[in-house]
Amino acid sequence: MSNAGGTGGSSPRASTAVARSPIAPAPPVVVTAGWEVSGRRAGAAGTSALTLTDCTPLTKVQLRAPVDGGVAASLGVPFGRAARDPDGTLIVGSGPGEWLLLAAPGQAGSLEPMLEKAAAQAPGESVTWVDLTHGRALIRLHGPSAASVLAKVCGIDLSDGMTPDGAAFRTSVAALATDVIRDDAAGTRRYLLHCERSSGQYLFDALLTAGAEFAIEIDGFEAPGI
Repeated sequence: MSNAGGTGGSSPRASTAVARSPIAPAPPVVVTAGWEVSGRRAGAAGTSALTLTDCTPLTKVQLRAPVDGGVAASLGVPFGRAARDPDGTLIVGSGPGEWLLLAAPGQAGSLEPMLEKAAAQAPGESVTWVDLTHGRALIRLHGPSAASVLAKVCGIDLSDGMTPDGAAFRTSVAALATDVIRDDAAGTRRYLLHCERSSGQYLFDALLTAGAEFAIEIDGFEAPGI
């Protein structure tokens, strides 16, 4: 499996080759964890801020295994839910027998021992995984108005009763097939939106437009980001 990039802090834009998201970074541009990202910080402060962040640098590994098998049991995350493991990896039940693992940048290789151990403890099961980091885009929408913004471009019921914190679902967002994960932070609404790389810029722009009336701001990616 390929490693999604190195580790480290932020630096001014470098002349050496770095990983790049399909979403054009808002200036100033910096290099963080081996990725070219926006260094912009949202101006709004406090719990009322509404921000949009390109989180494409996060490691994204897709795992497939029998839905009722030993690997599924070891993950402990059913279809339609998301939860963090003890190491902080966000495990998303993105489909029947399919999981998306989200971790800090450059951690695909570090996830392999865990995956290999789980597969070894379930002999006879067909278990596969692939690093999708560079093939997908990932966006975070964060703030108390996040559900109102998402409701403008998505037909899903976003109430707490139907899609509580930790809910994961695949739906149409701005007419684009998207995985949506609700991942609240300190009681504030937060959604991760995962789509094909080629659609990343379109989805980012659509969310910016939908959030304009709520004073949405771009907030640059900061490692570890998860």
